[in-house]
Amino acid sequence: MNFTRRDFLVTTATLAGASMLPFQSARAQTAKYIRYNVTSAKGKEMLKSYAKGIQAMLKLPASDPRNWFRNAFVHFMDCPHGNWWFYVWHRGYVGYVEETIRSLSGDPTFTFPYWDWTELPQIPDELFDSVLTPTDAAYAPYTKDIDTFTSFIQPSLEAYWKQLNPTQLKQMADRGYTRFELLWDGVIGKDPSTGSVNPGDAGFATNAKARYLTRDNSKLDLKTAHEVSWEVVGPGLLPTQFYNDDVTLSFTSSKTPSHVTMPGSTTQFSVLEGHPHNKVHNYIGGVGPWNPGPFGNMTNFLSPVDPIFFLHHSNMDRLWDVWTRKQQRLGLNILPKGKELEQLSNDPFLFFVRSDGTFVLDGKAGDYLSTERFGYTYEEPVTNPRVAQLAATKAEPSAKATLKKGVAALTLPAPVTKAADANAPARPVVATITVARPTDPSSPREFDVLVNAPADVTSVEADSPYYGGTVAFFGPPMHGMKHDSTFAVPLSPKLQALMAPASLKGAKGAVKLEIRLAPSTAKDKAPPLLKAATVRRL
Repeated sequence: MNFTRRDFLVTTATLAGASMLPFQSARAQTAKYIRYNVTSAKGKEMLKSYAKGIQAMLKLPASDPRNWFRNAFVHFMDCPHGNWWFYVWHRGYVGYVEETIRSLSGDPTFTFPYWDWTELPQIPDELFDSVLTPTDAAYAPYTKDIDTFTSFIQPSLEAYWKQLNPTQLKQMADRGYTRFELLWDGVIGKDPSTGSVNPGDAGFATNAKARYLTRDNSKLDLKTAHEVSWEVVGPGLLPTQFYNDDVTLSFTSSKTPSHVTMPGSTTQFSVLEGHPHNKVHNYIGGVGPWNPGPFGNMTNFLSPVDPIFFLHHSNMDRLWDVWTRKQQRLGLNILPKGKELEQLSNDPFLFFVRSDGTFVLDGKAGDYLSTERFGYTYEEPVTNPRVAQLAATKAEPSAKATLKKGVAALTLPAPVTKAADANAPARPVVATITVARPTDPSSPREFDVLVNAPADVTSVEADSPYYGGTVAFFGPPMHGMKHDSTFAVPLSPKLQALMAPASLKGAKGAVKLEIRLAPSTAKDKAPPLLKAATVRRL
């Protein structure tokens, strides 16, 4: 799925015709603000205003909800992951913080630049300047150690807790925070059932280790680079439904009763959340190199303390916008219908903070289903032209695996193609991998998917012919929760099993696959066994 921006522009014009250009122009003309690529001149200008805004927020007292750390606690207390509110909640959160930066920086045109990690698989150089890195000295008076952070933030945070209304308290209880002390346990990594503290599960990160990547070591490692490549992002944009019970056909993750419903046995991570989102968070925070912790900010729920959080999530939001445009271009629905849309739209979002420091106590998900709420568009919503070509194609049936001792065995049928399509690009192969999340102290959060690897291969690098991808959990298991999770995993087209000549694939080109998990880093413990697996071509 390799391509250039020129290829995209030429191919899209051919595929979509002239109608796409007026649509883009209309969006640009009606939007009050534009979010730019961080590598562009305008994007770099925005970073200067971003730094001014952060400096102003750091100087605010902890009692001010706009304080930089207090704003991060909005995410800590309320963020949804692993469900279909992931995109819409983060759109609201990023949008309000953007307005706060706009207000406090003195730049009325400010917007968050987006970091397109597919194009640039490394942290932009400017994000190591001054307060754009959480390791800067400006953070040290608050985060040099946990005692300092506690003294600074805990009294104001507890006072805020005491002001929560009954509906907010109910949402906190649904997340497992039935009292303030349990919320603070998550800050320090304390297991309330045992009283033990696991530094790897702490939301807090010291100033010195707030971010793993540095100016001299700014690149994503090869496995993370794979997870943000178009080999993964492309299949993540292919689903034609906002939500489908089959996660390989769903743009979003699990449908749950509420955005505060914690992950459980029905949790299914869609491609874009489970792969580029989770893996980027983890690697910037040091999962892998710093196992078993303590980790940097990006690894846990206080991740917005690291300024790169907002560039990362602006790109995730951009991909939602790209998917939406693709759906509209093909005449497909961009949201669920009927009662499903009511359920999605009416869920209360009660913890956002406006730029004047007041709370949004009457918000709901439906307020943020469109970019129009915050009046922005994206400078260049580029995506792979093959997304438009494949999006309306009916996915092939999935092949279900039989499991024995954690090894999944299945046969992927030969591609269903007409003679005229023989030279068409290979259709992405997506597996579902169901695994029990480890909950032991210091248990690993990432596991590699091995395909047709010899039994003596216990770990692989990203360039291995057996490396299919990585499944990554974001954040610690809250309150010792034990559950299975399912990931939609686009299998690397470089897999030896998928590249083998037809003569080696069995009858009529069918492919026999054996799938298992391996530790993502050699020093990790043995991975949990697979619980279930399927594979299909999209």
